[in-house]
Order: sequence, then C-alpha cells, then structure tokens
Amino acid sequence: MRRILITGGAGFIASHLTERFLALGDKVVAIDNFNDFYNPALKRSNVNAFLADPAHRDSYRLVEGDIRDAHALDEAFSGGPFDVVIHLAAMAGVRPSLESPAYYFDVNVNGTQRLVDRIVPNADRTRLVFASSSSVYGERGGEAFKETDRVTEPISPYAASKAANELQLYACHHATGLKVVCLRFFTVFGPRQRPDLAIHKFCHLIDEGKPVELFGDGSTRRDYTYVGDIVKGIESAMSYDFAGYDIINLGRSEPVLLLDMVRSLEKHLGKKADLVFKPMQVGDVPYTYADISHAREVLGYSPATSFDEGVGHFVDWYRKQKAFSLTS
Repeated sequence: MRRILITGGAGFIASHLTERFLALGDKVVAIDNFNDFYNPALKRSNVNAFLADPAHRDSYRLVEGDIRDAHALDEAFSGGPFDVVIHLAAMAGVRPSLESPAYYFDVNVNGTQRLVDRIVPNADRTRLVFASSSSVYGERGGEAFKETDRVTEPISPYAASKAANELQLYACHHATGLKVVCLRFFTVFGPRQRPDLAIHKFCHLIDEGKPVELFGDGSTRRDYTYVGDIVKGIESAMSYDFAGYDIINLGRSEPVLLLDMVRSLEKHLGKKADLVFKPMQVGDVPYTYADISHAREVLGYSPATSFDEGVGHFVDWYRKQKAFSLTS
C-alpha cells in the first residue's frame, strides 16, 4: 500500500488516477483549490463518488486549498510523508496565459516551489512525478519531438512556466537528491476532459448545432493521447528504476489533423459540424508529435487506445453526462 498525494486532485487526469489507485488499495490525498478556470461543479463531480463511498473513508482524503497556501499544505502533509507526489496542479491553457502571465508564473512556478519545499525533508523516501507539457517544445514541425531537443523557445507564458518547472526541479534534485520524473503530456483527452479543450468543446457545439470555429486551415496536427494510456504511463513512472531525474514524453506518436478530429466527432455523434475558419491565434503551435522511444524503453509504455476509439469513449461519456444533467 502506497501513500500518494495528487495535486490538482479534482481534475480530469487526477480523477482517473484516483480510481486506479483506490482500486489497487493505495491511500490517496488530493489537494485542489476548485478555482473557476472552468465550472467548479464539474470538478466536484469528479471527486464526489470517492467522498461518498464508505469503502474509501480511510483511503481517500480531499484537501480544499491552493498549493501556494501554507495552511493547505500543512493539512495535506499532516499524515506524514508520501511515497509518491503526483504534481498536476497548475494554471493551464496557452491562450489564457497570454492575458495573465504573472499569475501563471505565480501559480505554476512559485506554487511548485512551495510544494517541493514540503517534500524535500523526506527526499530519501518520496518520488515526485511532475506533469509537464509538450508546449515546452515551442513552434516547430517536421520530426518527432525528442526529450533531448532544445526547449529554450516557448511561445506562451504557460509553456515557459512548464519549461521553468523542469529546470527548477532539476536544481532541486541536484541539491537535495529528490527523485523527479517530468512527464511531457501530449494533448490528453477522454471522459471528464475539461470543457475548454477542443474535443469536449467541439463535441458540445456539434451536438447543439452551433458553429465550430477552427483556427487556421484545418491542417494543424495534435498528438492526441487517451487518458487511460497516460494513467498507465504515470503509474510506471512511479516505480521504475532510474538515476534520480528524468524527462519522458507521453504521447501516442500519431499526430491527428484538426479536420480529422472533427470528422471523428461527427462520426460518433452522427451529426455534421458547421465549420467556420479563423486565422491562427498567437501562442498556438501548428504541430505536436511525440517521440516515445524513451518511454517505451524505460517505462514499457505502449499506448493501446487509438484516437478514433478514444473519441468514441469520450462521446459515450458525454451523452451519459448530458442525459444525467437533463434528468437531475
């Protein structure tokens, strides 16, 4: 049985991780501030089942608070050190970060430092698994993105904050011996996905018969990765043997055209999209493509869910949620 802390613990990826860990018999502490970046009620729905289940009374605990707040961290760490800390908490989103760069750096960089300061006294016991982002690779195309590629030209404050986090955590590892794994996620999707993200947003618009705005000519590509595969990658990163600091891409290594993403949604919804093309937006990259050879080698990572299959799972979930909201 492991003691696991998940920051951003009421979010999309965290809810899937929590399901997995509780099923394995682990003890989970989640910390989340339930901010209004998107509807907090959706985050509440992600954790309500864990809180309501008597079987999890001794194995699941939720701390409502910000990772920058000392009292919230006091409460989260009140039960003693953790075996693993999975750090998902962050201000997310490329476009919003352009409007509030200072706030993004405060949450993502200063918040991470305050969390790390709590972990370091038990650096010999605790492993930190950090959620980085493919956005650190910046604006590029061509070959698949490798962990050894230069990441010194991020094109949004969000991307810059994630690149800064990786350096910050390397410095911490070097100074204290804390074991750190930075996982660069590539466009994670699936049930419970945030409503501001493209697949969820477009699904709703197509279903409602409303126009879908596409930025660019539809030729941008994203390496969409199903949340179940991300969970498996994180779980492997929690236990594999390594020197003490590592950076690993978690993607599917199969970039999908924006127009093909829309076509997949149309297929599973049984409805056509009303497309409106707009100019590319500042901060958006045209292309993401993960080289996952390192993940395959050290984690045994092998993404199993195809893009179209994952979209089908998402649409099934979307319909169930919609039916529930109409009857509740």
